[in-house]
Amino acid sequence: MSDDTNDLRVAGVVKSYGPGTPVLDGLDLTVPGGALAAVLGPSGCGKTTLLRVVAGFLRADAGTVEVAGRVLGGPGVHLPPERRRIGIVPQEGALFPHLGVARNIAFGLTGADRATRRARVSEMLDLVGLAGYGDRMPHELSGGQQQRVSLARALAPEPHLVLLDEPFSALDTGLRDAVRADVRAVLRATGATAVLVTHDQQEALSTADLVAVVREGRVAQCAAPEELYRRPADPWVASFVGDAVLLPGEADRGTATTALGRIPLAAPAAAGAGLVLLRPEQFEVTAPDKAAAEGTVTDVRFLGHDALLAVTVEGLDTPLTVRTPAPVPARNGDRVGIRVTGEATLHAPM
Repeated sequence: MSDDTNDLRVAGVVKSYGPGTPVLDGLDLTVPGGALAAVLGPSGCGKTTLLRVVAGFLRADAGTVEVAGRVLGGPGVHLPPERRRIGIVPQEGALFPHLGVARNIAFGLTGADRATRRARVSEMLDLVGLAGYGDRMPHELSGGQQQRVSLARALAPEPHLVLLDEPFSALDTGLRDAVRADVRAVLRATGATAVLVTHDQQEALSTADLVAVVREGRVAQCAAPEELYRRPADPWVASFVGDAVLLPGEADRGTATTALGRIPLAAPAAAGAGLVLLRPEQFEVTAPDKAAAEGTVTDVRFLGHDALLAVTVEGLDTPLTVRTPAPVPARNGDRVGIRVTGEATLHAPM
């Protein structure tokens, strides 16, 4: 069983595959023991390279990797993967096709006697909801079941850290949500420290305790999902983790003056010009005479539980993206009022 001492500390890690810009450029990341952190970023930002450095498959050019107070990689130190006490859940499960479920799970339990291995495998099967599946072969399992077996195999040796490398990407959308919830519940039940590498913003925000957004080989921001979404570090992070609306504004005394009227700011800001960040769900559609600003609906995208409206507003160069719950309150060509709810964050002009 993992405990609160099983934290991950990555400090100043640099990794290049050749001359030129490094893939990891002094990356820092701390994951507290027992937490599930998502590493999120666009293709080529260094997510997978980070995972491989932490796992020990790659040697960093500089920096240190420490897990549970033990230096795994750093100046003069590079422990091989099998000595790191790190479990890995790869894409698509990667189970041994010639071994049954029980033998797959028992694979990493080297040094334990037969009775101990059998008891641990049974415990893991119960934990992932596959009791009675020990004699099945991997090809007899669904994709979701294979991923749960892969997780059980990673957790069986009681690792200090579990690394999950986009483990849900090959699953259908409906199955992906269910398996994601199952994996989260299993990690919670064991108290494992885990790092999930993903390019899916919704997956990161809905699954993790912490989300680290990686940009060009560094962590641009690491925060709890709601904090990251509500108070992104900069406009790039804001746009990457969700739909963002950036309005020119002038800050003064805790508010910002914009084309939509005065908007309260979530944090104190120095007086002056900047970009006011809002999310589409912070806009409320009203009658034109009941809001500080009004505009014309130019596009409606119905999404079932809600809809996205494009609204042109005088004084703004681009249409506003407004998220509104169903039923849709306006149609193309309608004149509407726009009211802002909640607080905004202010950022320096790009």
